[in-house]
Amino acid sequence: MMLEVLPAEFKDATPLITALEKAGFEAYFVGGSVRDALLGKRIHDVDIATSAYPEEVKQIFKRTVDVGIEHGTVLVLYEAGQYEVTTFRTESTYQDYRRPDEVTFVRSLAEDLKRRDFTINALAMNCQGEIVDLFQGIADLEDGVIKAVGDASERFNEDALRMLRALRFASQLGFRIEGKTFDAIVEHHRLLAKISIERIQIEFVKLMLGTHRRNGLEPFKISTCYQHCPGFQEKATELRRLIELPEQPMTSEAMVWLVTFYCLEIPEKDWRLLLSQWKLSNQMIKVVIDSLKGLTYRLAHSWTADWLYELGAEKVRLIEESLLYFGQEPQVAAALAMYEALRIHSIQELAVNGQDLLKATDLKPGPWVGRCLGAMEKAVINNSLANDRASLLAYAERLLAESTDEKKEGDNDLS
Repeated sequence: MMLEVLPAEFKDATPLITALEKAGFEAYFVGGSVRDALLGKRIHDVDIATSAYPEEVKQIFKRTVDVGIEHGTVLVLYEAGQYEVTTFRTESTYQDYRRPDEVTFVRSLAEDLKRRDFTINALAMNCQGEIVDLFQGIADLEDGVIKAVGDASERFNEDALRMLRALRFASQLGFRIEGKTFDAIVEHHRLLAKISIERIQIEFVKLMLGTHRRNGLEPFKISTCYQHCPGFQEKATELRRLIELPEQPMTSEAMVWLVTFYCLEIPEKDWRLLLSQWKLSNQMIKVVIDSLKGLTYRLAHSWTADWLYELGAEKVRLIEESLLYFGQEPQVAAALAMYEALRIHSIQELAVNGQDLLKATDLKPGPWVGRCLGAMEKAVINNSLANDRASLLAYAERLLAESTDEKKEGDNDLS
């Protein structure tokens, strides 16, 4: 088979293939870029496989980086692009179910393609557009099938993460998983216990961001791969709710965690612990927790100034967009307009600060300053106080006077 029109990404990288061939080596475009070109999808990274050994690759190209030279990969910097050039290789046993104990460089493309995960990824192409397809990958692309190269059990014992990759590709491509390949996932899903949660997290997020999410989630549940995900173990029933959500693609990682945790009915007391176990960044954890609280409120109420102010524009947008998964019509523009109409969007926008209060009152610093600023902040947000210096200082004076009167009666709330 020939790819009649080479996408620009391949044309830009063709000089690398030409240089390797001129030096007497074989070289091909391989993997996901070839698959996506055949599917007419956007191409991300163009990878090259070659019969040249890493040191030979480095002798051919002037600018290189040893990104994974022990596994045969050299990053070649060419003009404005960078390309991973990897030597044909075979791999030994995989004692940790993720990385080979030993890599052996070979000169044979066929030996290299045999070690790949799925037939649709075991494709190679020369710079003329001629496809090398040793495992009927093109037929599987046409049939919409994800099928392991060779024996599926062997592939998953080599690298257990391939099981989640199969689910992820089903979601991204809208394909189904071939019967024997799926049976091997069911048989070997326990091997996922050997895989780091960071790797599992990446594949789960990609699955959830896929345009055919249900194609990945259904086998995720049936195979019980979900048992190896923090907080999911007792959630078989709730997973059905996640599977049956509207197929509208999710747009961000934050959306994935917000919708997932809400659908699985994860208790609020467990949010932070489980998100940490998933190895999310502290920033992402805060976004998800705040948004979960906001979504719980928003599903039952209209926005208030206090909620809008507390969440901020990006979380408000996230929550509002998520409503479509729960049977409500998102009102993104209206919610953001309400947010923008707030008199202030942070306490720093108050027309006075702590130093202004100290100068105006001639009092000593203390907790009263923060409490006074907080009271003014709330009053401005709710439009009961103008955000100008005179109004704020007058309001502070009243608060302090009331506090003094209350203190005389035994209540020391503000001062």
